[in-house]
Amino acid sequence: MLIGRRKEQEMLLSATREEDSMFVAVYGRRRVGKTYLIRETFGGHFTFYHTGLAKSPMKKQLAAWRLSLREYGLGKTAIPETWLDAFDMLKNIIRQSNETKKVIFIDEMPWMDTQRSGFVPALENFWNGWAAARKDVVLITCGSATSWVINKILKDHGGLHNRVNTKIHLQPFTLFECEEYATHRKLGMNRRQLIECYMVMGGIPFYWSKLKRERSLAQNIDDLFFNPDGELANEFDDLYASLFKNAAPYIKIVNTLGAKHIGMTREELLQHCNLADNGKLSELLQDLEACGFIRRYRAFGQKTKGSVYQLIDSYTLFYYRFIRQNSQADEHFWTSQTGSAIYYNWCGLAFERVCLLHISQIRKSLGIIGTISTICSWRSSRSEDGLRGAQIDLLIDRNDQVIDICEMKYTKEPYEVNEEEYLRLLNRRSRFVAEADTDKAVHLVLVSASGVKRNSYSDEFQSVITSDDLFAE
Repeated sequence: MLIGRRKEQEMLLSATREEDSMFVAVYGRRRVGKTYLIRETFGGHFTFYHTGLAKSPMKKQLAAWRLSLREYGLGKTAIPETWLDAFDMLKNIIRQSNETKKVIFIDEMPWMDTQRSGFVPALENFWNGWAAARKDVVLITCGSATSWVINKILKDHGGLHNRVNTKIHLQPFTLFECEEYATHRKLGMNRRQLIECYMVMGGIPFYWSKLKRERSLAQNIDDLFFNPDGELANEFDDLYASLFKNAAPYIKIVNTLGAKHIGMTREELLQHCNLADNGKLSELLQDLEACGFIRRYRAFGQKTKGSVYQLIDSYTLFYYRFIRQNSQADEHFWTSQTGSAIYYNWCGLAFERVCLLHISQIRKSLGIIGTISTICSWRSSRSEDGLRGAQIDLLIDRNDQVIDICEMKYTKEPYEVNEEEYLRLLNRRSRFVAEADTDKAVHLVLVSASGVKRNSYSDEFQSVITSDDLFAE
């Protein structure tokens, strides 16, 4: 059963209803469900379907292509010597098909573009010189190596420039979709457990598919990540190696951002990563952002040049915080940590990331879906007059003359605002109003996993958003 993805399904099906041939590119990070989406949408029925081979040379890639051609009815034929020959053979498959629309699905295309193989020029020749001139071809390309898809297909300055008709950037599940999936699989998880699972795995469907209903959440996490033989024990290395042909510089950036909770500017990354300011860093950051590993946001009052980059991928953050640090190889590590001070400290930070991944749900709860708004942050160091420093991780700067300061809290019981916290909130808001030099109304918003305990201080919040609101569609 396909959970969610209704918009993406319609985009795929719409391509088959167009009068002309269509070039569709589906991309997104590893394990997000790209292949499953395409297979389910078309019921596994394709005029031709082929998957590239991981870490294999051109000769093996072409041999595998020949096998796929034979499976789809070409008959006995020699292994093509070049990709031009390979695509020429594909034309025969298309010519002999009686389908109204010939759906050609080439999965893991980046793996096929081996060094000096001439794959991309051959693809250009096939599409521009033949398929695009017909009315009945729907070419669907797919790949986890997001940077390759973006740079070689979507941003190509050669023969494929502006040739893609439909772009589908498949995103991880939201909490709403994870709940729908967990219900379908009868995992028996309440919303608090769903949020905790999201804090570990994010919305990656493949990770969720490995959860066993007879195991507790803590036991599942131990089995998958902390057991040396766990199915996802080596996921970090596999993940980045599959997305980027040269993963080292990306991991270097991720390592650096992983140690900085609030994120870093481009200039700070240049310094800490010891990189030359030649545009390469911008390309690496764009790739990481496209894969959903980092987010780019701006400080309040700053333009794009002052953008801050923050690591936001739930799994990567969990890996740095716990998996990599598990030097004792304790396969019951997570079960033993649940409920400890370390656990709750992590929960607070991880819940903030979940909130940042559900900005649209927060905006919906505030009733500002139709209001233009900008997501940003603000930071102030200790001033000369002795005032404490202040930091706001989530500001919503709205065009209706309101700025929302969002406090994100993860507690087991309803969050209780005491006098100390109340004074800290007032200090933060007053400092922001004074230093940001804004005449907009400034509202305090609480995003709390368990709501708020009403007292004389809690009324300082204009709005309270609960975890249930984060599960909105």
